[in-house]
Amino acid sequence: MKNNEGRKKIAVFHGEAKIGEIYGNFTQIQLRPEDFSSPVSLQMALSRIYDALIKSIEAGPKKKFVAEVRFKDSLGNPVFIAVDLGETPPPFKKKSAKARIFIEIYEEEE
Repeated sequence: MKNNEGRKKIAVFHGEAKIGEIYGNFTQIQLRPEDFSSPVSLQMALSRIYDALIKSIEAGPKKKFVAEVRFKDSLGNPVFIAVDLGETPPPFKKKSAKARIFIEIYEEEE
């Protein structure tokens, strides 16, 4: 692998993380902007959510810990991401923490 130090850019952002629990099977249950494009799209989305809910109930509950990380990008836009912290409680005393986000932009070599 060649050294591509000159062909990458690193950005560092600081934000807040809210730590909580979710049922792992519920990650499939979500609405997207395109689900509201027409009445039929919304009905299909509700059917998809209903199927995912039934499957998650059949599989049984399985909790996961996640962090919802919020920060502002270089243009000041709010950004939200989720970080899976695993099935055991994270080692934090509070339900909120600070977050440091590293983004490395690079070209893959062919």
